Amino acid sequence: MKATVTDKRKLQLLAVISLALIALYVLVGLNAGNWRYALSLRLPKTLAIILTGAAIAYSTTVFQTITVNRVLTPSIMGLDALYLFTQTVLVFFFGSRSVLFQTAHINFFLSVGLMMVSASVLYRFLFGGESRDIYFSLLVGVILGTLLQSAASFLRMVMDPNEFLILQGRMFASFNNVNTALLLPAAVVVIPILLAGKGNLALLDVLALGREQAINLGVDYERNVRRLLTTVVVFVSAATGLVGPITFLGLLTANLARELIRSYQHRYLLTASILIGIITLVGGQFVVERLFNFAAPLSVFINLGGGVYFVYLLLRGSQS
Repeated sequence: MKATVTDKRKLQLLAVISLALIALYVLVGLNAGNWRYALSLRLPKTLAIILTGAAIAYSTTVFQTITVNRVLTPSIMGLDALYLFTQTVLVFFFGSRSVLFQTAHINFFLSVGLMMVSASVLYRFLFGGESRDIYFSLLVGVILGTLLQSAASFLRMVMDPNEFLILQGRMFASFNNVNTALLLPAAVVVIPILLAGKGNLALLDVLALGREQAINLGVDYERNVRRLLTTVVVFVSAATGLVGPITFLGLLTANLARELIRSYQHRYLLTASILIGIITLVGGQFVVERLFNFAAPLSVFINLGGGVYFVYLLLRGSQS
């Protein structure tokens, strides 16, 4: 159904909450003596949070529309495991002082490139031919992710302990020490594609009906799905390369948006998903810093809550 007045008001409320949390996170604790220094740390971190939340929320919602399933996400399909495997291989074979690992821009584009190539091969296998069973697709993604995690764990076990300590900083998503040198390339990758994505809104509404219905309505299904999957991989790769892997963030944002917004129109679903992603990350980071005093990275709490929600979605789907 089309968006109702209630849905539009919900979007307005989400926008107000996100802006309020951003202002709260940036301004709380500032005083006349340290405001310049505090803003120099908080503003880049806030921009990274907004960019990451928007990229992961958008890519997950689009991915679920293409697969016509609310359980699958790009991260669950193994992209996060591929990122960790790439970083581990770089440290194991070239060392933590190598240009490939230490130079932010080279490491970022290398990781994004490898993730795009590998994901393109995987998606061509899963979606290029006949329609695959959803649990078969999930099984393939989990197996590949487990394989890469096992290989990376083996390499970390036999590498030098000092190298492992340096590598450990890349294993968890963290907004505490955002590499500001990567903000510009990540923004250059994400923002233009995000703005150009306005032209795909009507297409996504049709693709949500399924492969056969979309083809019957005149959509060049294969070409458009490949193009949208490329966008998904670029967004997830950019967000992961910027802050690290957050496996279940996309699952939370996309599904909460679909629960909150009853409309099928993606102009509202995508907006809600992005706003929920920003609220989750900004609000969560504020709680981590102010209440837990940096005791654990935000990704730990998100993955814990997302994992529980993932099991709930699987159980609800099997019952229905």
